[in-house]
Amino acid sequence: MMQNLNQMTNTELKRYISEHRNEEEAFRAALQVLMSRSDSATQQPYPFDLDNPETEVEALLREKLNRSE
Repeated sequence: MMQNLNQMTNTELKRYISEHRNEEEAFRAALQVLMSRSDSATQQPYPFDLDNPETEVEALLREKLNRSE
């Protein structure tokens, strides 16, 4: 059952993404919500448009997680 991602805090979303990283639909939905909240000045490309989404998304998430802690 998909939780209401829009009601989660960014921290909860990051935890959800981490816990569901192997479930593409849940991962993609949560990542989209999280990315839609980011400042448009620092907007990242939609991950599934990247050449190597898994590696690039992981790098972006690590950067965001490190910045927010």
